[in-house]
Amino acid sequence: MKNSYFLLILLSVIVIALHNLKPEDVKYPDSKKELIVDSYFDTTIVDPYRWLEDESSRQTKSWVVRQNSVTDSYMKRIRGVRKIKNRLKEIWNYPYKSIPFLKGDDRIYYFSNSGLQNQSVLYSHNIYGGELNIVLDPNKLSLDGTVSLSGLYFSNNKKYMGYGLNRSGSDWQEFYIMDINSGETMSDQLKWIKFSGMSWNGDGFYYSRMPKPENEKKLTELNNHSKIYYHEIGTLQEEDDLIYYDPENPLIMASVYATTDEKYIFLYRYKGTYGNSLSFSIADNSDIKWTPIVKDMNSEISVIDHINGSIYALTDRDAPFKKIVLIDTRFPLEKNWESLVEGNEDEVLESANIVGGYLFVHFTKDVISIWKIYDLKGNYIRTIELPGKGIVSGFNGKIDQTRTWYSFNNLVTPSTIYEYDILSNNSEVYTPSESKFLSDEYILKQEFYDSKDGKMVPIFIAHKKNIDLDNRRPTLLYGYGGFNISIKPAFQKQNTIILENNGVFAIANIRGGGEYGEKWHRDGMLLNKQNVFDDFIYAAQYLFKKGYTDNNHLAIRGGSNGGLLIGAVLNQYPGICKVAFPEVGVMDMLRYEKFTIGYAWATEYGSVNDSEHFYNLLSYSPIHNIDNNGRYPSTLIYTADHDDRVVPAHSFKYAATLQNAQAGDDPILIRIGKKTGHGSGKSTEKIINEYAEKWGFMFYEMGLKFD
Repeated sequence: MKNSYFLLILLSVIVIALHNLKPEDVKYPDSKKELIVDSYFDTTIVDPYRWLEDESSRQTKSWVVRQNSVTDSYMKRIRGVRKIKNRLKEIWNYPYKSIPFLKGDDRIYYFSNSGLQNQSVLYSHNIYGGELNIVLDPNKLSLDGTVSLSGLYFSNNKKYMGYGLNRSGSDWQEFYIMDINSGETMSDQLKWIKFSGMSWNGDGFYYSRMPKPENEKKLTELNNHSKIYYHEIGTLQEEDDLIYYDPENPLIMASVYATTDEKYIFLYRYKGTYGNSLSFSIADNSDIKWTPIVKDMNSEISVIDHINGSIYALTDRDAPFKKIVLIDTRFPLEKNWESLVEGNEDEVLESANIVGGYLFVHFTKDVISIWKIYDLKGNYIRTIELPGKGIVSGFNGKIDQTRTWYSFNNLVTPSTIYEYDILSNNSEVYTPSESKFLSDEYILKQEFYDSKDGKMVPIFIAHKKNIDLDNRRPTLLYGYGGFNISIKPAFQKQNTIILENNGVFAIANIRGGGEYGEKWHRDGMLLNKQNVFDDFIYAAQYLFKKGYTDNNHLAIRGGSNGGLLIGAVLNQYPGICKVAFPEVGVMDMLRYEKFTIGYAWATEYGSVNDSEHFYNLLSYSPIHNIDNNGRYPSTLIYTADHDDRVVPAHSFKYAATLQNAQAGDDPILIRIGKKTGHGSGKSTEKIINEYAEKWGFMFYEMGLKFD
């Protein structure tokens, strides 16, 4: 028996609607409906806006232009946008640098930005000081800043620097090689690379690539048939040696990593975004024979490095809070592993590096960074004294370094870079922050609230000191909740606009992330996904209860999987907020597997090909649960024309459906960014323009004046 609810939808498609209740002064472009019907098990699903999946069609391009035009017109009425843009430029306009790193024998490298440069510039100098050299300036690669670096890869023989480039925000990369001594870019150019780095071995490197797509489908076509190649410097890409390919499993992703000493190479195989197998071979391209370490893909394992026949690896195999293990290359199977360092419920192990002959291990306690040092046998040495409670990244380097670097920041503290002397256990400021943000005027709190099922969930809250909590503070609540990704309370320039204007910024560390290990992740994935939405809804209610804000002064925001979060929450609790920002979201949970890398997310979401998972996906899919006579808050949807991770069709179809359904008076707008992608590599100019619109929209819809 067909689902009667969806049969009613089918009948409604046949009837041509002459008009819908809309905000009186916002005229949306016509989004025509077509009679497209799919059947899943015993349920019929109507997909009237399927035509928007073809982003290269004339009608879709016309729809995009008209939608952006409507958004442009609406933004012109918001005087605060220009003011916010100017203020954001002031906030951004100070010099800032990345964590430095040591390469070769005597060169320190770092990225630096004068403030408003579209892309940061790579510099280097002698370890003892000396002349500062520009190694690579991405700003010279495009006038509009839309070409960005995707990665740097230095050869172990100190001769070459490989680098990847993204264009217009696409995940597709091109690889280039620079001769370090001369600074000249060599003739090597490699294309059709996605989700791959370079792993050097001698005068060449391993990398993975996909088949060349049809040009008009390169941003939407399924990314499969991953192949591992070895490229020798000075040769053509067509001459690269095929190292690994599994034609019987075209959806399996693969990568190869070579150890620093280039004695071993490791083969990783992935069936999705979680879980991988691991094998290794002697680094001899003429005779590669893979020896298995982990055969299945039910856990995660990654190699830290190799030292004298011992492999150091990080894994969550039989370790929900991760552990570091020692693997003997002669006896690599799991039964022979030696556990060196283990995380626990209080201190989740996140990552580890081997620097200066020690293990530097990163733990988090309630999402706050803790760094400890162990010897290479796993014996505890010390806990590093950090500048405060926040996010600490770095402590990278080589096995023979005596110093390393790290950065410290939190929601109300801009990043400062420190140099750490391993032998003396002493930290000194290396690069102070030049931000004009007055951290002392603000407070950062971590509080905990009960979710729907009684689970205690942490929430970070930042605001000015001594402001009145009168339930009317303009508040932005951010969430993600997926893919084992921990959302850290990191300083972000754009959020200072909200804080400066007596607002509140909050991060809910909801389930689905990795904040408390793999169980926290699993409690928010697959059939447990509803926990993610409940956690977020209860975070908002907590802010209401504690007097921070109310639903007329709350904005909610999330991107990618977080965009899905916002879309689902709006359907389940449309009165939760005044403003919503669903950005580059996965909005069609029934068709996400059909585009680019979407099939890999089935390990997180489940597949429509399984009946149990289909009904679960249908229960929260943002597009399929919109109330056709609902009253939704002011919503600014964001996507990008070169997003080939979560293709813009998700947001296109969501916008068309929500605009058609809106019975309230609040606008439903969509901004389709030009020459931008899923988020990374975006130019400074584009970032500032986007946030000026978002925060201007937020204040305007709340009826607040931007000062």
